[in-house]
Formats: sequence, C-alpha cells, structure tokens
Amino acid sequence: MTLSDMHVKLRQATPSDLPILLDLLTRCGLHTSSVTLNAGTYWIADLDGVPGGCIGLEHGPGVSLIRSTAVLPEARSQGLGRALVRSALTHATLRGDRSVYLFSEEAGDYWRRFGFVPVTADEIAGALPDAPQVVSGLCSGWIGGEQAWRLDVQPQKLRDPQPGAAGEAAQG
Repeated sequence: MTLSDMHVKLRQATPSDLPILLDLLTRCGLHTSSVTLNAGTYWIADLDGVPGGCIGLEHGPGVSLIRSTAVLPEARSQGLGRALVRSALTHATLRGDRSVYLFSEEAGDYWRRFGFVPVTADEIAGALPDAPQVVSGLCSGWIGGEQAWRLDVQPQKLRDPQPGAAGEAAQG
C-alpha cells in the first residue's frame, strides 16, 4: 500500500498527544528529553487514523527551530516527511518568521532540497537562546559539535530611509 492509497491527516498536537509524540520519536531513534508542547507547535501525521510521523517548531522572536521530525520506517519515501516539513514551514511563514533553523548531522542532503544552508550552531543559539532544544544542547554540551541549518522564509523588511538619507548616502 502506498501513501496515495492511504488517508493522511496532519493535525496540530494537543497536550494529550505528548505520549504519542514521544512514542513516534522513540520508535525512530530520536531523543525526547527536551520535547515539550509548551514552547512550540507540533503536528502529527495520521495514516488511516494511526500516527505515522511528527514534526515540531520551537518559536523565538521572528524565527523558529524545526525539531523532532520523524516518520516511521514503514511510512517513509512516500512524501509524508515532505508534507510535514511544508506544513511547518507554512506555519513559520504565517507567523511572520524571517528564518527557520534546525540541527541535523545525518540528513543534510534532505534539508538542502528545501533550500536550507549550513550555518553555525552559535547562530541558532543566538537566534533562539530560550528554545528547549538549544537550552538542552547548551546544558549538556552537544550543541557545539552539531551541524546547523537555516532557511530564510521571508526577506528582511527594509526600513524606509529618512527623507534626504538616500542623497546623503550617495554623496558620502
């Protein structure tokens, strides 16, 4: 059976979904210690009513951090991960984020397909110092060796120059 033969529903996770999220992440071999629904937005992908994947965004001022992206092995390579990522990126754009970050050592080629570019872990720590995944990484020391990624989802807004500023800049 392929994904096109299944009924797929992406839904925003509620506090009662935390055990489902933790189970999905554990079954995919991902860490769960800093996962909390209080600091972000998470989605679950149900396949024919059964949870098959998830993704989360931890929010900061004008930026978000993708985390906890997981698709169960039996549901992979059918577009479910792409649907989850696109949903998270759409949410980040709608909330007005300039950029979306993530950590990924192994899946760089996957994230490049969406336009993510490598950045330093320090950039994420500076942009999202209160995000639970960043706090966890700083406290336990793993963050320094992680590969970080950024996708600019909206162009920086330019301020209107002060009257006469353009002419002064051109002359100076």
